[in-house]
Order: sequence, then structure tokens, then C-alpha cells
Amino acid sequence: MRAPFRIGRTGGLWIGGAVTVTVAFCLTLGVVTLPVPSFGGIEDLPLPGGADLGDHPYTVTAEMKDVLSLVPQSAVKVNDVAVGRVTDISLADGDNWSARVTMRINGDVQLPANTGARLEQSSLLGEKYVQLVAPTKGATGALHAGDRIPVARTGRNTEVEEVFGALSLLLNGGGVNQLKTITKELNKALGGRESEVRSTLRRVNTLVTDLDTHRGDITAALDGVNRLSATLSHRKEDVATVLTDLSPGLKTLEEQRGSLMTMLRSLDRLSGVAVDTVNQGKADMVADLKAIAPSLKALADSGKALPDSLQVLLTYPFTDEVLNGIKGDYLNVYLNMTAAPGTVLIPPLEPGTSASPTPSATAQKQNGKRAPEKAGSSPALPLPATSSPSASSGSPSSAPTSSASSGAASSPTGGDER
Repeated sequence: MRAPFRIGRTGGLWIGGAVTVTVAFCLTLGVVTLPVPSFGGIEDLPLPGGADLGDHPYTVTAEMKDVLSLVPQSAVKVNDVAVGRVTDISLADGDNWSARVTMRINGDVQLPANTGARLEQSSLLGEKYVQLVAPTKGATGALHAGDRIPVARTGRNTEVEEVFGALSLLLNGGGVNQLKTITKELNKALGGRESEVRSTLRRVNTLVTDLDTHRGDITAALDGVNRLSATLSHRKEDVATVLTDLSPGLKTLEEQRGSLMTMLRSLDRLSGVAVDTVNQGKADMVADLKAIAPSLKALADSGKALPDSLQVLLTYPFTDEVLNGIKGDYLNVYLNMTAAPGTVLIPPLEPGTSASPTPSATAQKQNGKRAPEKAGSSPALPLPATSSPSASSGSPSSAPTSSASSGAASSPTGGDER
């Protein structure tokens, strides 16, 4: 059996020395290259208590108009919580008037693509850091490695030096010394008028309250004005044409200004005369109206009788009722006659008689003349026998009555038909 090979302590030292010499020789000849660590200063060291970048941080850049005294290794925060740090600050490419801030952010922090950046200060004399702010119009997408935040979404807070400078300008040349004069003049103006000032303030409060109550109406009115403006904007040519054509009319009015003023003065005098006339005749007019009141009341009480009377009066004697008896071109007339009590018919009328009897001699003598007979005249129509209302009731002393009914019509040729 072969014994194991053993290297003593001296042999180990020789082998280690040979390896060291070999590596040094290779590095000298450039056969093997190793990275050489660099150190640019204390600013390359991370600040104590900085943000944890995690295992997979990502890098984003932000362009700012002014970085003030921001330095590398400054904190990057979201809602005042450190999520990364600034790694580099340089000028932006193609624009030497803005700065580019490179930031490394913890990979577990997810931010929207339209995130903004603002340079802030931790306290009055504290360090500056970059605050990543949420978008103002809603988050969209996600922020990835290599993305850039443009200048439009970056900004900074006001510096303490700027505040002190503005305060110094106000105190030295801002008119502070005039506040005493202003206060004195206000005291003079308001002194002794406290009640009026309070009343004015109450009225202003009422006005503001009313305006606040009618906000909807005011908004609607402004919307209407906006629509009107839009309509006028679309019709600018028409408006220009109207204004151009209106110029001759305005020139004519300017030329006739004297006549218009004379007319207005005449109208003023006329109005004065009319008012004076009305004032002088006011009592008489009131008396006339009171006097005519009974007549108007009577007319109102007449009601429908007045128009009916006017209708008969204007068509008398041929009223509208006469037209009911006219049938075409013939006029039918029906007559009902009742003899007075004591009247005796001579000769008496008998039923069934076909011809009308002639007057008796006694009747002719009483009349003093004889009725002439016309040759060729047709006999008269017989009168039907009628009974008086008293006869129908059975009274023996009732007077005889007669009723005649005849129909006469004028033909278009002028003849009579019976």
C-alpha cells in the first residue's frame, strides 16, 4: 500500500510564495486585470441612517431649474418617508440652464408615471432633499428605470433667504412708515360714524349673502353670456356688416341733432300742457263718469234684451221671423180672425157651401153703396165656421166668431194663385 503524500510546513511556504510571485508577474505584464477601487471624497460615502435601497433599486432622473444647495447622497422621500438617495447632479443635455438630478429608488416602491419632484428642506437650517409628489390630475401608468421627470413637473420651496429678503424690502422701502398715516386717516374718517359703518357692513353682508344664494342664477347668466359671446364670435362678419351699415344712420342722426332736440323740447312742453289740462278737467271728468254710471248700470241690467231689440229694430217690419213664412219664391200667410161679441154674419155660413155668399140688400143699404162686380173674377173662398172660446164652453150668449184662413202667393209673373 502506497503511503499518502505529505507536504511539510516548509513546502507550503514555498508553494504560497510561488503563487504570489506568479500573480504579481501576470499583473505586471497585463495578462490579468482587476478593478481598482476609487474614492472621490467623503461625499461618496452614504449618509448614516439613509434609505434602504433594497436588492433591486431602479434609477430615474429629474430636470430642475434650480437645485440650490442639493448635494449627492441627499435623501429622496415620498410623503416624508426616505425611499432612495441622490446619486448624481449635472447639467441637462442640450440645455445648460437646467440641472439633471439622478436618483436611485427602492425597487419595492411603485410610483405613477406622471409623478412630480419638488426640492424641499427638512427644517429652517436643515438639509435639502427631493420630495416625490403625487400627480394633480390622477395617476397614470408606472415609473420605471430610466424614466425622466420633466421640468414642468418639478419645483422647489421658498428659501429662507428669499423670505428675509422680501421682509427687508417691506420694512425698508415697502411703505411701512405710511401705515401710521393710513391708520390716522382711517380714524378721522370713521370717528363718530360707527353706526353708519356698522349699517354699511350689515348691508354688505346681506348683499354677499344674496349673491351667495343666487350663485346658480349668476352662473347661468354667465353661461348665457358665454353662449352669446360664442354666437357673436361665429357671426363676426355679420356684426361688422351691421356696424358698417349703421355708420350712415348715425351720421344722419348727428346731422339732425338740432331737429331732434327741438322735437324733444316740444314734447316736453306738450306733456306739461297735457298734464295741466288733465289736472284742470279732473273734477269735471269725475263728475261725468259719476253721471254716466246709472246709464251704464241700466245697460248692464238689460242683459240679452238689448241685442235682441236692436236686431228687431234694424229689420222692422221684416224681421227674421218673417223669413220663416217665405218658401222659395212664394209667400204663405195664415190669418186667424175672431169676431167681436154681438157680430152677426150675413148671410150665415153653412158647412158644405162651395161659394161665398154675396152681401144682402140690407147690408148694401147700410153701407150706402153696392159692391161692384168684376167680370171674370173668381168667386171668393168660403169662410170656415168656427166657434168662439165661450161657445165651446157651452155658454148660450156667446158671440159668433169666424176664422178665415187663406193662402196667397205672388207668382214670378205677377198672377195670383189660390
